[in-house]
Amino acid sequence: MTARLQGFGLARDQMRAALAGQAGLSPADLDALEHLEAAGPLTQRQLGERLALTSGAITMLVDRLERAGLVRRGPHPTDRRSVLVRLSGQVAERTPAGLTAYHARIGEIAAAVPAAHRAAIAAFLQAAADAAAAAAAELRR
Repeated sequence: MTARLQGFGLARDQMRAALAGQAGLSPADLDALEHLEAAGPLTQRQLGERLALTSGAITMLVDRLERAGLVRRGPHPTDRRSVLVRLSGQVAERTPAGLTAYHARIGEIAAAVPAAHRAAIAAFLQAAADAAAAAAAELRR
């Protein structure tokens, strides 16, 4: 089963590399967009921590994405010193058809999982994600 998970990870990496290339983005740019899609607006610091980038590197990344019209900066509602980075409406407009088809296919695959197995699969995927996050944190130390 771990070989299947690794195979999925490698295939997804290939899909992401192709997506980044088609969109004219770096892998780090794509990672930033995915984090913002999953978490919603983040401060630059939070985004930098998730991507393991320095403050200077995350500033350059956000500048690049903002120039491309993919993100926008705005005021933080409770912290005047912070700025929130959020996806712009252009992200949805610029989503390649191949990615839309991939998401639809993943939705079909998930819907085909018998209801009795969904909780176990969800728990497995969460545990695998937690293990990956812990490993990443350990490697950064």
